[in-house]
Amino acid sequence: MMKYLGLPMLASEHGKDVDNFILYVHYLMGILFVGWLAYFLYALFRFRATRCPKASYVGAQTHASSYIEAAVAAVEGVLLIGLSVPLWAKFADAFPAESEATSVRVVASQFQWQGVYPGRDGQFGNQAFTLVNTTNQFGWDYRDPLTLDNFTGPLNVISVPEGKPVIAHISSKDVILSFKVNAFRITQDAMPGMTIPIWFNPTTNGTFIITCAQLCGNSHYFMKGYFNVLPQDKWEEFVSANSANAANAAQGFE
Repeated sequence: MMKYLGLPMLASEHGKDVDNFILYVHYLMGILFVGWLAYFLYALFRFRATRCPKASYVGAQTHASSYIEAAVAAVEGVLLIGLSVPLWAKFADAFPAESEATSVRVVASQFQWQGVYPGRDGQFGNQAFTLVNTTNQFGWDYRDPLTLDNFTGPLNVISVPEGKPVIAHISSKDVILSFKVNAFRITQDAMPGMTIPIWFNPTTNGTFIITCAQLCGNSHYFMKGYFNVLPQDKWEEFVSANSANAANAAQGFE
C-alpha cells in the first residue's frame, strides 16, 4: 500500500511506524472526503429550488452533525494520543546507551554538512570556544587523549555502520538549518549554539540523500549531502584509517 502513497524507500527501524501513521491519516481523510462529498451532493439534490422554493430558517432538527463531529474528533484523538505521542516519546526519550550506539556529530552551516566522529575509542574529546582558530575549527583540546583520534569526514558526506543504533548530535555554525533524510524518516532543526541529539537504527546499507528542510539562504536549493550506511567491515576500515590520520595530524598541536 505504501508505494501507492508515493512514499520514499524505507531504511530505518522506526520508519514503519511513521509510515503507518501517515497511512491511517490518509484513511481518515479519505473517509471524510467521501462522506462530506456525499452529503454535499445529497444537500444539492434534497434542497434544490424546485423542491424547496421557500427558504427555511428553522435549521437542522437532529444532532446527527454533532455526533459525526464527535466521532471524527475521537478518531483524531486516537491517532494523536494512541499513535503519534507514544511514537514521539519512544524516539525522543528512549535513547539507546552510548556504548550500544554509534555517535556522530552533524555540524551544519551555509550551505554544507560536516560529519565529526569520535574515532576508534568511540569517545569525543574536550572542546572549548577559546581554542577555535583557522586550523582548529572545532576547538579541540589536544591535551585530552580522547581528542587525538577524533576526525572529520569529507564535506556533505556522513557515514555510519549498518544494523546498529545511531545517535546523531545536530548543530549549526551560523543560521537555523534542518537535517532531513527521507529514507530514515528523520528531520531535526540545526540551531546555532545548541546541540540536539536524535537517534535511529538504519536497516539498509547504501547511500541516501540529505536535504535541508529549512529555508536557510539564497543557496538553500544547493544544500544537499549524502548519508552512507556502510557494512561493518567497511565502517571499521573507514574509522581506522581516519583515526590514524587524525592522530598523526594532532601531533602538530601538542
